[in-house]
Amino acid sequence: MSTWLVTGANRGIGLELARQLTARGAQVIGTAREPEAATELRATGARVEVLDVTRPDSVDALGARLRGEAIDVLVNNAGIGGLGGGVADLTADHLLRYYAVNAVGPLLVVRALLPALRAGGGKKIAHVTSLMGSIGDNGSGGAYGYRASKAALNMLNKSLALELGREGFTCLVLNPGWVQTDMGGRGAPTPVVESVRGLLAVIDGATPADSGRFFNHDGRALPW
Repeated sequence: MSTWLVTGANRGIGLELARQLTARGAQVIGTAREPEAATELRATGARVEVLDVTRPDSVDALGARLRGEAIDVLVNNAGIGGLGGGVADLTADHLLRYYAVNAVGPLLVVRALLPALRAGGGKKIAHVTSLMGSIGDNGSGGAYGYRASKAALNMLNKSLALELGREGFTCLVLNPGWVQTDMGGRGAPTPVVESVRGLLAVIDGATPADSGRFFNHDGRALPW
């Protein structure tokens, strides 16, 4: 039985990941900032752990609790969205919040969980990013904090792929699409079930040769 850890698993894409993974027999550790309120996550059969990716002490505490365990696959799903305004509307706090949640947090989670990931047989790390983090695809501008933080996550993953690839790890960034969740809105074109089914297919099929790459949920390679 494989063990997966999914951050931000109490709603949206993370919750659906927990549902589909437990349905196929995987052991799932799902994190939430308020685990006592994560009733839907708990109902999947997942083990619920507290984690706030913006707090290094919370990240390190999770790593300490899981020391001695084995994790086959890490999915860094926790993140924040929102488009924001133009450059005149930006503040340092606004930008730093995006970086803290969408880029710095996932990297600290990898660092904290490395002993457990090294003990696992899967050796896969997947980060849920966004096509809005693609510089080549940016034709509309705006969303400064969101775009830049996801582009930063993509670059951090590339460095992880190069460093951890020497140990046999496969590190990916995955675009889930515009998904029907609280973040994406009910007008989004992609049902969450479909997006997650695709994300899992990409992760399952990924090999070390794919490490460092940027994939869509349907398996297409995406521009940087």
